[in-house]
Amino acid sequence: MDYNKTICLPKTDFPMRAGLPKREPEMLKRWEDEDLYHELLKKNEGKPLFSLHDGPPFSNGSIHMGTAMNKAIKDIITRSYAMRGYYTPYIPGWDNHGMPIESNIIKQNKLNHKAMSIPDFRSACRDFAAHYVDVQRDAFKRIGVVGDWDHPYLTMDPGFEAEEVKVFGEMYKKGYIYKGLKPVYWCPHDETALAEAEIEYQEDPVTTVYVKFPMHDDQGKLGAFDKSKLFFVIWTTTIWTLPGNLAIALHPAESYAIVKAAGGEHYIVAEALAEKVMGLGGFDSWEIVETHPGSFFENMLADHPFLPKTSRLVLADYVTMDSGTGCVHTAPGFGADDYQTCKRYGMDMVVPVDDQGRHTDYAGKYAGMTTDESNPVILQDMKESGMLLASEDIVHSYPHCWRCKSPIIFRATPQWFCSVDSFKEQAVAAADEVRWVPKWGIDRMKSMIRERSDWCISRQRRWGLPIPVVYCKDCGKPVVTDETIEAISKLFGAEGSNAWFAKEAEEILPAGFACPHCGGKSGFEKETDTLDGWFDSGSTHYAAMKKDQGFWPATVYMEGLDQYRGWFQSSLLTAVGAFGKGAPFKECVTHGWTVDGEGKAMHKSAGNGMDPAEVIDKYGADILRLWAANTDYHADVRCSHDIFKQLSQNYLKFRNTARYCLGNLDGFDPNHLTAPGEMEELDRWAVTRLNALMEKCFAAYDEYEFLVATHAVNDFCVVDMSNFYLDVIKDRLYCDEKDGAPRRSAQTALYLILDTMTRIMAPILCFTCDEIWQAMAHREGDDARNVLFNDMHQPFADYALDDAAMERWAVIEALRDKVNAALEAARSEKKIGKSLEAAVTVTVPEAEGWLAETPNLADLLIVSQVTVQTGSEAAVEVRKAEGGKCERCWKVLPAVGADAEHPGLCPRCAAAVRSLPQF
Repeated sequence: MDYNKTICLPKTDFPMRAGLPKREPEMLKRWEDEDLYHELLKKNEGKPLFSLHDGPPFSNGSIHMGTAMNKAIKDIITRSYAMRGYYTPYIPGWDNHGMPIESNIIKQNKLNHKAMSIPDFRSACRDFAAHYVDVQRDAFKRIGVVGDWDHPYLTMDPGFEAEEVKVFGEMYKKGYIYKGLKPVYWCPHDETALAEAEIEYQEDPVTTVYVKFPMHDDQGKLGAFDKSKLFFVIWTTTIWTLPGNLAIALHPAESYAIVKAAGGEHYIVAEALAEKVMGLGGFDSWEIVETHPGSFFENMLADHPFLPKTSRLVLADYVTMDSGTGCVHTAPGFGADDYQTCKRYGMDMVVPVDDQGRHTDYAGKYAGMTTDESNPVILQDMKESGMLLASEDIVHSYPHCWRCKSPIIFRATPQWFCSVDSFKEQAVAAADEVRWVPKWGIDRMKSMIRERSDWCISRQRRWGLPIPVVYCKDCGKPVVTDETIEAISKLFGAEGSNAWFAKEAEEILPAGFACPHCGGKSGFEKETDTLDGWFDSGSTHYAAMKKDQGFWPATVYMEGLDQYRGWFQSSLLTAVGAFGKGAPFKECVTHGWTVDGEGKAMHKSAGNGMDPAEVIDKYGADILRLWAANTDYHADVRCSHDIFKQLSQNYLKFRNTARYCLGNLDGFDPNHLTAPGEMEELDRWAVTRLNALMEKCFAAYDEYEFLVATHAVNDFCVVDMSNFYLDVIKDRLYCDEKDGAPRRSAQTALYLILDTMTRIMAPILCFTCDEIWQAMAHREGDDARNVLFNDMHQPFADYALDDAAMERWAVIEALRDKVNAALEAARSEKKIGKSLEAAVTVTVPEAEGWLAETPNLADLLIVSQVTVQTGSEAAVEVRKAEGGKCERCWKVLPAVGADAEHPGLCPRCAAAVRSLPQF
């Protein structure tokens, strides 16, 4: 008879080929129809809150691999907590204001923004930003991100703007916000101030110069020298800043030398740098005539090398002996340290460069030139005048604008500032209360706060939240009061911030409002600058999270490494500065940049960029999610087609393990599991290994170390399951009685494994695990609608083996590896074909003699017969098994033929066949 028909072969409709690009959109449609997000919240209502507050991406274009990874990780986090007993609201948000939107709309739509009215341009920006909110929303939904997509928060929404105005008002009232003239990062191309977070550094070639400043007034201290041949020598990498020079800074305690050169000129430089400077100047011989501490030269005057003015000798502790000459070119209009030093000496501010980066009339003959245009002209003029001691071409790291990629300048302009110094220690203390992942995040955040004295919060842009300040026409002072903030907030809440540009100040302020400084009622002028975009996003914890979402602080913020100086910091500063409540997040998690397969930055122009949409169309969103989870995302994350192909192989190991389980659970009722005391010990071993997997993955989810979880599951599937357990139990599943206790024991273990693995991996492989969930049977109490509606299991303690038993199984596993090696050798020698043709004799140490009493040892080794003996040297002998070959299970046993009714079967198979209804 055909015994193949009596075997319990796997049966499942779950496909071997995933077909994710085609299958996932169908699943998304089902999720939308069942309102997955709100049903999840309803399911977990009343449970402890876990709130991940979304850091808002700019709505200025399509998503890239970095934003795809960011949203995938966030979704993994929220899903992992939803499935571990938490209520997990997730409200996505977008940052809609600022230069990123302005730059892209001007470029893409070819707008002549300067010819447009401000309200018209702002309306165009709003439409542009809204369009890309929709584009990005669709992309994030395609990745499988679960959230309230119909009600996101937008920084351009009137309700948000109204609340942000209140944040500004609170910080102003406490004295933390002021207007001042001081150097800031300035982009001449975009004509706006920039925050530190809007700066990126690039390597630029530059000519560095060593410039002679003739002595003008030595205060009678250097009478022995001919002042016409005595020079201070400064060094700079920014030639264009020389017209703005007002001083030369020396370190008060360092030794400065008066160096005599061939030709009779004397140069004043730091003694520690004299040899280097003179060498660059081309001098073979020179001598130090005198040395004095830097303080000796204080308040002397030097002549400017090419403008009719003098430069004052000042002292500053920040002067170092690492490079240059020790005499630091000081231009208060172009540098923060320079500004502070000159302010200390009571010197007036000079800013000889305008908004477009062109020299003003103050620069004399260079007026009208851009900074780049003036560099070679000034250099040539100094060569011809003899004021250039030396020059050197180098490549240095120089700040560039993050949007237009052009070099920026340091330039003093009237700006609004937040005085971080005023509440710095409170901000640092707030950072100490946060859990940082990775742990070094606390040091980075605290150092950045401590290094920052002011935050420039004004921008010379049209598309942004107007700074809610008016100026009295009588006294000229800025006016910010509770009354004005309330009036502006109500206006923005009702009409949006465009009303600021459409109405006069008198229409905005309360009727009869008088200047609180002078009592004047002649009227008011509105501030024309807008708020820094980081102030917008830094206010989301109040203007969106607290107002609309109803909680504060968030459990976690999660963004890229650059946000220590961006969103993390601005959120912390506004929270502490405005409300004094500490950080708006309990935990802060960071991820690195996405780079190509060789670790290089990805750019379209370099041809190494990857589009998330193309990745999803080719591999599926689950593979992209697996990529995000399967790496140490705290560092830079590589992506390439080779990487995605490898991940696809890892994915198939998980999918095929699930398919094996599903196929062998056909007809199994999970409401009637084998009791722990009745389960086969091998099956209890598998469940014990499953328990260890659960514990490892739960710890990984707690630490946001998804790499640990994915690797643990992959190892479990390959090492514990495929290489051992699933291989061993195949005979029992296929050939034992269908409803016999041994087979049901294995099925119970398989069900627990499938059910548990599916839940563990559901936060990462959200599509695949829900596909598995729809294909499997469920126990009473499970929510069959979606795997996401079910908590992850806790370890099955009742099924677990003790440590001593697990140690015995480790010995069996090691023995199996040795036997497999011996079988492979015998197969190569043509002694046997398949392993069931073999009988083995194993020699083990006396301490492992108990192996001889191990039930079903031959089945564990997947051979037909096994003999165990003890000896001093471990060994495995392979020989042909003696007996008949069972036509059903293929084991070679002496008992084959003993059953008269089924002479071609072994006793086990004969009994299994007789149990079938048709026999």
